[in-house]
Order: sequence, then C-alpha cells, then structure tokens
Amino acid sequence: MNYMESRNQTAVSGFLLMEVTADPELQPILFSLFLFMYLVTILGNVLIVLAISSDSHLHTPMYFFLSNLSFSDICLSSTTIPKMLVNIQAQSQSITYTGCLTQLCFVLIFASLQSFLLAVMACDRYVAICYPLKYTVIMNPHLCGLLVLLSLFICIVDALVHSLMVLRLSFCTNLEITLFFCEVVQVIKLACSDNFINNFMIYFATCIFGAIPVSGIIFSYAQIASSVLKMPSTRGKYKAFSTCGSHLSVVSLFYGTGLGVYISSAISDSSRRTAVASVIYTMVTPMMNPYIYSLRNRNVKGALRKLIVR
Repeated sequence: MNYMESRNQTAVSGFLLMEVTADPELQPILFSLFLFMYLVTILGNVLIVLAISSDSHLHTPMYFFLSNLSFSDICLSSTTIPKMLVNIQAQSQSITYTGCLTQLCFVLIFASLQSFLLAVMACDRYVAICYPLKYTVIMNPHLCGLLVLLSLFICIVDALVHSLMVLRLSFCTNLEITLFFCEVVQVIKLACSDNFINNFMIYFATCIFGAIPVSGIIFSYAQIASSVLKMPSTRGKYKAFSTCGSHLSVVSLFYGTGLGVYISSAISDSSRRTAVASVIYTMVTPMMNPYIYSLRNRNVKGALRKLIVR
C-alpha cells in the first residue's frame, strides 16, 4: 500500500465484524436465540414505558427516570442487535464505513445515557429517603426533565466528538473488528495513522463521564445507608432498603458487565471472551432491566396488569 493510499481514508469502504460462529449448524440456533432475546427486550421495555405513561399513580420522578432508562435500553439494543441478526442470516460480517461510524456514535450515546440515568436515579432515591418532606419540592417535574435533557445533551456531544475524531484516522489492510458491533476503542485500534489524540480523549472521557456517575451513585447510597441505619424501626429500614433493591441490581448488572467488557479486552488475548462479554453488556442487561424492576416493584406489576387488561 503506497503512501497516498494509506493517507486516504475514503478508500475504506467498510469493516468486518466478528463472526458469531463458523459452524453452519449453529447459525440458525444463535439467530433464533438472539432474535428471541431482542424481542423480549423490546417487549419488556415497551411495556414498562406504556405502563408508566398510562398510570397516573406512576407519574413520579422515580418512574419518569425508569421510563427513560427503558427507552435507552430499547435504543441501545436496536443499535447493535438487528445488524448482528442480518449478518448471521446473510452469513456476512461486513458493515459499511458510514454504518460503522453511525453505530459507534449511537452505542456511545445510549450506553453513556444509561450511566447518567442510573446516577440520577440514585440521587432521586437519596432525596426521597434522606429528605422525604422536601422530596416533591426538590425533585419537581422541571428539574427531572432538565436532568434527563442535560444528560442526553452531554452524551450526544461526547459521542459526536469521538465519532468525528475517528474521521481523521486512516486505515490500512486490517479492518477486522473483534466485536459483533462497532465500538470506538476497537475501531481506533485498527487505525494505521497516529491515534494518540483519540486514545487520550477516550481515557479523558471515561474518567470524567465514568467517574461522575459512579461517584454520584456511591455518594447517594452512602448517605442512604447512613440515614437508614439511624432509623429506630426495623420495618422502616426494610422498606427504605427495598425501594433501592431494584436500582442496585440494575447498577450492579450494568457496571459489572461493562467492566467485564473492558477488563477482558485489556488483560485477555481472547477476542472471543471479549465478544461474549460485549453480548452480555448490550443484550442481556437491557433485557433484564425491565424484569428486575417489574418483578420487585408492586406498583409496576399493578400498572402492567391494568395495561394488559385494557
């Protein structure tokens, strides 16, 4: 490859995503499995959104944030899974250059949005438990809407910066991404031009946009634990902790699988393990979130029953 060709990134027509399986007999099984998981994810999250919007008793900050979390789960799954299903069915691993950058951008937006929403939900629980008399004043609809819009704006700006910075990179012969979808770190690894600025921006954004939500969650639950332990009633303690159980389960699942993806990619030479971790992160987590909340929440179950009866 000559110098001009290596400089010309427009010569890159697309990338190759990781093959789900090389065994022809397993392809229809995996296709059916992933399609089932995708449909369950969409159905579960759509039902959560519809139940919350249709039941006036659930028009509270906690359920408002939950409906936005379900919406982001739908979007994140729809960004990655349909392309995976198409590639399995067509027995192809290709994705266009434009399609890859688009997927990369939307994955960044909705994965980051989930992180911010989980932090906002933790703060909501903190205010509800530690300042119950001021809860409706502090967590008013205007503030709740502003927090969601601000989180979405920050995530969009961050994703656009990373996506536009990928445009400056040139790619040579190795165009194989070791995941089932386009992810910014994996795409940058394929660049044959200087990617120092891209890597620096990723580490910077991870430290900022990762540390802020995690710090907010840790601070909120530290204050909640301190406040609950001071309660004289055992029943009151149980009730306070039970309202946080679903959120803590989702937080553990989201950050646990997310860390699994990046730790496995950093310390393991097995691209297959990294790919499996990414599937859990992008498919299992969005699928489990609505069921964690609905199974542990009496109000959500009641709203779902009313919705189904209608």
